[in-house]
Amino acid sequence: MEVAIRFVNLFGRSKSVIIGMIHLPALPGTPRSCLKMKDIVKQARHDAEIYKQARVDSVLVENMHDIPYLPGAQIGPEVATAMTAACLEVKDVFQNGPIGVQILAGANQQALAVALAAGLDYIRAEGFVFSHVADEGLMDACAGSLLRYRKQIGAEHIQIFTDIKKKHSSHAITSDISVTETARAAEFFQSDGVILTGTSTGVPANIQEMKDVQESVRLPVLIGSGVTKHNYQEYSLANGLIIGSYFKKGGNWQNPIEAKRVMEVMEIVRGKN
Repeated sequence: MEVAIRFVNLFGRSKSVIIGMIHLPALPGTPRSCLKMKDIVKQARHDAEIYKQARVDSVLVENMHDIPYLPGAQIGPEVATAMTAACLEVKDVFQNGPIGVQILAGANQQALAVALAAGLDYIRAEGFVFSHVADEGLMDACAGSLLRYRKQIGAEHIQIFTDIKKKHSSHAITSDISVTETARAAEFFQSDGVILTGTSTGVPANIQEMKDVQESVRLPVLIGSGVTKHNYQEYSLANGLIIGSYFKKGGNWQNPIEAKRVMEVMEIVRGKN
């Protein structure tokens, strides 16, 4: 299927776009918070510099260390404000390509507001179509309200890439709906691209599911977990590869980014494109 023009215009090509994760330290007000904002911003800049030097295609800023996560509607203004400050710093450093943001858990409207304020290009959204049970609780579909909000704030230029059958969730209540049907629903509800993951952070996505979804929709298909330099070739036909855990020391998402790991992946990718 032909990839959406908006995706190509944003990233400059249609395959194997590498998106490096910037996992911010725990933000103010969250249980593990221990740093001042100046130190959080400093860490964000440091990570952005590593990705810039490795010529990663894009970066995605996320509040991964804010565990345990709150459902989106319960997230306070301090999180969105801190995310905006961090994203502005990342934007100041990272000149290689587009920048995105995700706010856990399912704080998609807040992410859109941050993206608009910081001049970012896309968000990663949870719970776009069909309800599911996440580890934060029941997460309902949000496509209707999210796209209306995007329209209301004048953010239609910001793309929304949406997880389907997402990790860290039970999909028993939608067990009669396949991943391809879910992707079609996301396409019908005007997603800008769908994201496939494994069952949890760092677990590889199902390759056959990737192929099935690519054959079923005209949307860009991104892989959202488990990509490494060892399995890159298996996922190289995906439109985008979001990499977090593998870029960290020891392949653990909680550790600092290891520049060598980032460079190794980008050397492989540049040899294929």
